[in-house]
Amino acid sequence: MALIVQKFGGTSVGTVERIEQVAEKVKKFREGGDDIVVVVSAMSGETNRLIDLAKQISDTPVPRELDVMVSTGEQVTIALLAMALIKRGVPAVSYTGNQVRILTDSAHNKARILQIDDQKIRSDLKAGRVVVVAGFQGVDEHGNITTLGRGGSDTTGVALAAALKADECQIYTDVDGVYTTDPRVVPQAQRLDKITFEEMLEMASLGSKVLQIRSVEFAGKYNVPLRVLHSFQEGPGTLITLDEEESMEQPIISGIAFNRDEAKLTIRGVPDTPGVAFKILGPISAANIEVDMIVQNVAHDNTTDFTFTVHRNDYQNALQVLEQTAREIGAREVSGDTKIAKVSIVGVGMRSHAGVASRMFEALAKETINIQMISTSEIKVSVVIEEKYLELAVRALHTAFELDAPARQGE
Repeated sequence: MALIVQKFGGTSVGTVERIEQVAEKVKKFREGGDDIVVVVSAMSGETNRLIDLAKQISDTPVPRELDVMVSTGEQVTIALLAMALIKRGVPAVSYTGNQVRILTDSAHNKARILQIDDQKIRSDLKAGRVVVVAGFQGVDEHGNITTLGRGGSDTTGVALAAALKADECQIYTDVDGVYTTDPRVVPQAQRLDKITFEEMLEMASLGSKVLQIRSVEFAGKYNVPLRVLHSFQEGPGTLITLDEEESMEQPIISGIAFNRDEAKLTIRGVPDTPGVAFKILGPISAANIEVDMIVQNVAHDNTTDFTFTVHRNDYQNALQVLEQTAREIGAREVSGDTKIAKVSIVGVGMRSHAGVASRMFEALAKETINIQMISTSEIKVSVVIEEKYLELAVRALHTAFELDAPARQGE
């Protein structure tokens, strides 16, 4: 008998009919002899509806009261799913984050889990019940309801699996696993049977939307095996694990991630003196703008050109900050570009194979795609290119690293 934590997102429980389908799936697992804890999100669209209601009262709702309000979405779902299970003869009980005692800090709207009291859940499992827990929420030491922010339900699922020492945490979503790249861009993309936490973290941070970074970090930290599965299609999904050994025998590259939400800023003619990088990036950081890739070039006249990328939503704000900095430090000019994209190859196999970056650059050169910036780590290489070449670049790299599905290759 295994202990499995299953998490179902908003689209999986978006209607009463879908909640009934989830109940059927949970029932099958229970009949197979497994102990089941289910974590659910609010029904799709419900959290946004509640936030919109709050904003009709105030443009900036009080964070504590907003948490009280939006946490009700999950409360509806846990009750409906528990009812659906009981109707099917499956003993079930629902709990809010407060009732389980998912203790968090007091950072409303983006709280962090500190501790989980697993006694109540263990007692129910021992009594043969399926335990249905509200995702996305907890309670602070003062008894205030808190919410965990974006991807919070995934984090709840992984945290419960860690606390209960579950055999597996299954994340049910609208895709049947993690793919070598987005199948909408490359129809030959393949579902991966297995991927390491490290690779999945890179894929998530570089644009893959299958899992939230925070939940993958949590799973890696506590070594919780994660499996991504389709809510309403049967299949093995993708297992995310610490085990690298098998992956080393797999292709060098596990996947290709990309991100369209990038913008590039350049400040030219900066005096090349110690501390200049801080003078440029310090004000950007102070404006709460996250910088991604950075390139610095020193010119023959003892000045430097400094280029970095930010999220496209931060572009205008970053441009204003940089223009002010340029005036203060005597830089020659500031320019920007919002029509760029980042493409990355990811794989633990890079550690034992030379020439991966040059192979990437060769594939892009064959398609006459110019590389504007390069960033590397042990298991990834990222490049910035013109956005209009993004899909061509992804397809070229997918083929170059032999990731195309065998049956489709050469079409």
